[in-house]
Amino acid sequence: MKIIIAPGAFKGSLSAGAAAAAIARGLERSGMGAQLTLLPLADGGDGTLDAFLANGGRRVTVRTVDPLGRPTLADYGLLPDGETAVIEMALASGLVRLRPGELNPLVTSTVGTGLLLAAALEAGVRRIIIGVGGSATVDGGAGCVQALGVRLLDAYGVDVPPGGNSLAAIYSIDTSGLSPRWREVEVIIASDVTNPAVGEQGAAVVYGPQKGAGPHEVRVLEGGLRHFFGKVRDQLGIDVLSTPGGGAAGALAAGLMAFLGGRIESGVDLALDFNGFDAHLADADLVITGEGQIDAQTIYGKGPMGAARRAAARGIPTVAIVGGLNADEATLHAAGIHAVLPITPRAMGLDAAMRNAAALVEQAALRLGYLLRL
Repeated sequence: MKIIIAPGAFKGSLSAGAAAAAIARGLERSGMGAQLTLLPLADGGDGTLDAFLANGGRRVTVRTVDPLGRPTLADYGLLPDGETAVIEMALASGLVRLRPGELNPLVTSTVGTGLLLAAALEAGVRRIIIGVGGSATVDGGAGCVQALGVRLLDAYGVDVPPGGNSLAAIYSIDTSGLSPRWREVEVIIASDVTNPAVGEQGAAVVYGPQKGAGPHEVRVLEGGLRHFFGKVRDQLGIDVLSTPGGGAAGALAAGLMAFLGGRIESGVDLALDFNGFDAHLADADLVITGEGQIDAQTIYGKGPMGAARRAAARGIPTVAIVGGLNADEATLHAAGIHAVLPITPRAMGLDAAMRNAAALVEQAALRLGYLLRL
């Protein structure tokens, strides 16, 4: 029996790679003797870097800053071709970098992500894949492009400070400091979000509250994004105000499209294609996926569903091992996930489950292995 093990990350506790390894250990302990292929998943969010480096490449550590501008270190990846870099923006500018009381998208920025991009450019890459999930920011990528040499000036010719609160003060945009080498670099935005930068489904309204914005802050951020991308349209001739997907990562995606010529591709499909998922499906008997919680969002393109749909197209069943289940199982079954196995065998608090996630995932895989031996 050949089994593909392709989980996403269990957010806050296990990377996709660690989850895949735990599932493999459980199946091996069951004594079922299957051929196991580990293909960790990502959809542009948590675990994207791990997923792309699972089968080769190396990490590069860079001095950067967190969303509040504090010095820190973060990694990006160089793939085996030597020409492709993978950046997980959340490693520099994500919610994981902040304590709960520090969330404030009026002051957080993507400067740290820009420093990662600058380091990748200096390494001589010709392609950059940037995963944009998990951001702590709603600055339209302004901080990112400032870190790359773009000047965003107020009416007095002074550079505006980082943060979403400064967007409304932008009077003029000077791109002369942006390296011309960016014209030779393919920038791919790994995201499965379709929200535009502004509007009722835009970055501020939909995602601002997740990053610490109250009703007043959402209005400020929405106005700032409209102003900023209006200036981009009027001064640079590039209109990304309503581009589908531009709202990803607090509209960082729209900023990358406007200033670096970035384009959006499905994060799930990028990871699956890169790891040769379809080729491995050719002789597979089962796919095991998983994530921290399967919910309604899973059905609309998150990593596990992307794997399940490809498997279903070839008549291969998929089982999901999950931390929590908050979706209708009949709907999941119809969409391609044939069974869901939560990892908690008894009543347990979230903190305890997250602390023991590796052992719990392994035990769930052990139980699945025993079932498959029947």
